[in-house]
Amino acid sequence: MGCCSGRCTLIFICTLQLVLALERQVFDFLGYQWAPILANFFHIIIVILGLFGTIQYRPRYIVVYTVWAALWVAWNIFIICFYLDVGGLSKDSDVLTFNISAHHSWWSEHGPGCVRAEMPQASGVRATEYITVMGCFMDYQYIEVMHSGTQILVALLGFVYACYVVSAMTEEEDSFDFIGGFDPFPLYHVNEKPSHLLLKPMHLST
Repeated sequence: MGCCSGRCTLIFICTLQLVLALERQVFDFLGYQWAPILANFFHIIIVILGLFGTIQYRPRYIVVYTVWAALWVAWNIFIICFYLDVGGLSKDSDVLTFNISAHHSWWSEHGPGCVRAEMPQASGVRATEYITVMGCFMDYQYIEVMHSGTQILVALLGFVYACYVVSAMTEEEDSFDFIGGFDPFPLYHVNEKPSHLLLKPMHLST
């Protein structure tokens, strides 16, 4: 397959997915979002596996990547529904932190233009309590939805091109199997001496 083939396109898509996944992992760590952190971790591993399979012509690895791409789309649809409060889900719940902490998305307090209003808990105490966040150019849930939407778009492209690459590799393997398959002559044979050399007459001297 040439450089402009679907294989090279899939390599580019996997590389882009790694960059996007690492960026998302950083902000999920900052927000202590444990469920997305685990999902991103598995996503990075599978994308690296798919990238390796594409470079090394390993269709089985690409098949694993294809299955994960479908699951990754489903996960990001869940994240969109979570932040948009769809289907009984609530962005104010602690589902993404496994109910072990009350942390929320990092973007809820550090979004573009956001200003946090603080009030000291007590005199002489350094700890502060955040009361409200004001002046945000965009609500944090829409930032998370944009992240998930981008992940879905790239994953769908990866799914399509992975299916194409697996199909192309399978066809190439099948074509190689037929080479020499119907050859009536063996691939390896021993060169035998012509029979007329064995029947060469002998002249006796008188």
